[in-house]
Amino acid sequence: MTQVAPTGTAHSGAPLSTTKFSELGLADPFLKAAAAEGYEVATPIQAKAIPVVLEGRDLIGCAQTGTGKTAAFTLPMLDRLMQNRPAHQPAAAPPQRHPQDTRRVKGDNPNPRPIRALVLSPTRELAAQIGDSLAKYGKFTPLRQTVVFGGVSQHSQTKALRHGVDALVATPGRLLDLMDQGFIDLSKIEVLVFDEADQMLDMGFLPALKRIVAAVPKRRQTLMFSATMPDEIRKLAQQWLTNPESLEMGVVARPAERIAQSVHLVDAKKKPDLLTRFLKETARSRTLVFSRTKHGADKIVKRLTQEGLHAAAIHGNKSQGARTRTLAQFKGKNPPVLVATDLAARGLDVDDISHVVNYDLPDTPETYVHRIGRTARAGAEGIAVSFCAGDERGLLRQIERLTNLTISVEPTIDGFEPTDPISHVSPNARGRQNAGKGGGGPRRFGAKPGGGSGYAGARTSGSGGGSYGKKKAAGGVSPAGMASKRRPRRRPTAG
Repeated sequence: MTQVAPTGTAHSGAPLSTTKFSELGLADPFLKAAAAEGYEVATPIQAKAIPVVLEGRDLIGCAQTGTGKTAAFTLPMLDRLMQNRPAHQPAAAPPQRHPQDTRRVKGDNPNPRPIRALVLSPTRELAAQIGDSLAKYGKFTPLRQTVVFGGVSQHSQTKALRHGVDALVATPGRLLDLMDQGFIDLSKIEVLVFDEADQMLDMGFLPALKRIVAAVPKRRQTLMFSATMPDEIRKLAQQWLTNPESLEMGVVARPAERIAQSVHLVDAKKKPDLLTRFLKETARSRTLVFSRTKHGADKIVKRLTQEGLHAAAIHGNKSQGARTRTLAQFKGKNPPVLVATDLAARGLDVDDISHVVNYDLPDTPETYVHRIGRTARAGAEGIAVSFCAGDERGLLRQIERLTNLTISVEPTIDGFEPTDPISHVSPNARGRQNAGKGGGGPRRFGAKPGGGSGYAGARTSGSGGGSYGKKKAAGGVSPAGMASKRRPRRRPTAG
């Protein structure tokens, strides 16, 4: 959770609301918790969202990253759980278990109180941070909360569930796993929250989310929060919300104005040298470097270490224990340069990150907004620097088009003059152009794996898509004639 600046401006540069937390209708235990965290004046998203959630209405909340969205739903959600808390918590009946499940302890009483609130998160790190927020905001109440996510043993998680929790934070995969094992029953859910909703729906979580939504009561409150919410995702979300209030605070696709953005035009092969020089010559505190790939992140760390710089990587190939230790170091007094994939683009809430470096530009412009939003948090200022190779110019144009900003180009440094061929076609567009050749760009929402390759790609491309297009170009059999002589082919399958 980001700390709200008591005076001045919001993180977006717009004036803060004049609404104090004491005016939002929160119960005393939560006002006390907010005061203990130093919160006095609410950010715009908090001032608008908290009363709506307290009323029990469904909500779609969009605001720039770093503007306090976590408190905007956790505080009123906990307040509602306290208001509706039964005077007596009867022991719940043991949930159904698989016949071969032998992990139950004799005398154990699973779920002595029902889970009444569920917060879904796309990443483990974000889930852990939401759990920390729930613990802070609920510390003056008897409410219990826990977090479940994959990559670690489930023992401690199931132990907490056996003792009973009121609010659960979960990643979809581990949640479904524990549901299948009988450790989690969602039939009493009163509040369902999707955090970073666009990523949850856009990055392959949709089948899991459908299963989860089917397991919770239809009569519930549903909240969706994110920094970006494309129209197609918003339309899909409507089936899970009932007459939702929609809040958009500021231009959600535009980064905070407190972030100074610039770009270095540089050849791809010279990026390692430029990064080393930048880190050594720049006055900075915590610094976050984004790589497009896991392998690339490891290579950057190896190079920086050889140059005498303290660096560490975090990405999906690291064990959860290693990721947790690395984040702890990054939050410590002697932080390494943290090199990360887009795993850290959302769900990394660390104060005093002075610089974000886009070593590689992201494949989607929305991700750029999330990446650089890791700096300029809690009312601070930040710097975002991007390295743009010749074949990334199309990505740079997409970012500028989305944010409606022109990113200033840094003066060329001697020895780093760009010489690579310039392409204004983004990798995504090149992938679509090459679909008939068995290529294809990064998977986007609704795309079927393997759907843009092989025979299907040749049929739609017209020419240049393999033997099909070549025969027609050479004056051979027409497409209709060929189709009649061909045996039916199977459609390309996923994977």
